[in-house]
Amino acid sequence: MPRPCNTTNHPHTPMPSVTLIDHPLIQHKLTLMRQKDTSTAKFRQLLEEISMLLAYEVTRDLPLEKVAIETPMTTMDAPMLSGKKVVLISIMRAGQGILDGMLELMPSARVGHIGLYRNPKTYVPVEYYFKVPADVAERDMLVVDPMLATGNSAVAAVYRLKETQPQSIKFVCLLAAPEGIAHFHAEHPDVPIFTAAIDERLDEHGYILPGLGDAGDRMFGTK
Repeated sequence: MPRPCNTTNHPHTPMPSVTLIDHPLIQHKLTLMRQKDTSTAKFRQLLEEISMLLAYEVTRDLPLEKVAIETPMTTMDAPMLSGKKVVLISIMRAGQGILDGMLELMPSARVGHIGLYRNPKTYVPVEYYFKVPADVAERDMLVVDPMLATGNSAVAAVYRLKETQPQSIKFVCLLAAPEGIAHFHAEHPDVPIFTAAIDERLDEHGYILPGLGDAGDRMFGTK
């Protein structure tokens, strides 16, 4: 079950708007992803599998409505998702791995992309692409990126996406660093974070420790 982080179940500072999704299957698959000898193909497969499990947990509060249907036996009022389907926003390029997995579970979801790269010296994000559905203001938004490290890219992406005025925003990642969470919360206290793990810290280059390396490089084989 997903659970909010606090000092009793996690050693880091209390973070009431962070939900740690520690399902055993997610944790097992994440450990396999962390291993340095995991192949590109296996890494990609595991990321897609974890993403489907994350999507299941993150969408628990989607609204339902009763609709009249006919089964082979009789008629009934049955629950279905209410209103417009969610929009999934991938922070390029590594966000594509989570996006693909979530689309397996939610094939009717709309999709948007925001392209950001991190300046290797300043860690400041630079936008190079942005495209979202025209009716995004009528939809709940899930923003996906495997890593929340410094938080700079996520913060910049959410600021840009807030301009489209979606119904709500949730940020979903695979790994988060305490520094990234603190930065994100300082800028976007209204946006909840969902993550499979909160690691120890960042290194001097802004990478998560113990982490899993560069998610994009490992997913696309571009080391």
